Amino acid sequence: MITVLSGGTGTPKLLQGLKRVVDNEKLSVIVNTGEDTWIGDLYLSPDVDTVLYTLADLINEDTWYGVKGDTFYTHEQLKNLGFDEVLKIGDKDRALKMHKSYYLRRGYKLSEIVEMEREALKIKAKVIPMTDDRVETKILANVDGKIDLLKFHDFWVKRKGDVNVLDVIYENCLYAKPCEKSLESLEKSDLVIIGPSNPITSIGPILSLKGIREILKDKKVVVVSPIVGNFAVSGPAGKLMKVKGYEVSIRGVYEFYKDIVDILVVDKTDKELAKELPCEVLITNTIMKTLEDKVRLAKNIIEFSGNL
Repeated sequence: MITVLSGGTGTPKLLQGLKRVVDNEKLSVIVNTGEDTWIGDLYLSPDVDTVLYTLADLINEDTWYGVKGDTFYTHEQLKNLGFDEVLKIGDKDRALKMHKSYYLRRGYKLSEIVEMEREALKIKAKVIPMTDDRVETKILANVDGKIDLLKFHDFWVKRKGDVNVLDVIYENCLYAKPCEKSLESLEKSDLVIIGPSNPITSIGPILSLKGIREILKDKKVVVVSPIVGNFAVSGPAGKLMKVKGYEVSIRGVYEFYKDIVDILVVDKTDKELAKELPCEVLITNTIMKTLEDKVRLAKNIIEFSGNL
């Protein structure tokens, strides 16, 4: 059994390859919920939805958010009425978010709702939110000379990450419990893959939950670096790694995961620097532009770790 820890951008690309390489019924994905938020009456679980759409072959690959070929009539009409959602939510995508909102208000756990949606979308792999409790990633920043604690949505979508970041906080992580299914999945796993998602805001919230790192210390863990050279492949990973005191390089990625990583997957660009790392290293092409790239990387990881 293989378990993947995922955020909402880099790792879903790898999932496109993995779903074509391994038995999907033996694949589980634990997904970050630190960026979940309410916009008006609508509950957004952006990383969870991206993973669902990816595994259902519905994802909009231009944005890595929402449904491919979606329409935006409701969003535009809301704007006409004076309600700006900031995030552009498609009509089909809105239906999934309405479904979550409806059942959350009636007392269902997020994991129960995601299981309903997984079955409805005919996804064979398990998709598990990291927690049913509230954990919210907040960005402590200097905004126009004023210290403010921003929701991640406000930081990245509304402000495009253009603020002076001072710290990143996982609000309520000390009290939230990981979903039981996520713990069960990790315990049963022969291999855990941490995808090339932002270590600080996508994987960090998962690892902050009690018991997760402890289980991973006893598992074979493969980490795919989201950093190539001195740059993040996408998103604000580089900026936020610096804020948390990590070098923006594969050295910094290793330092972040050093207590749990067995194999670090790095791009060929970093083959010389990889010689310095005190763990096993797989050097390959980690830039996933085509489906062939994604399948090749997935195969390389599975073969190298001895799980194919």
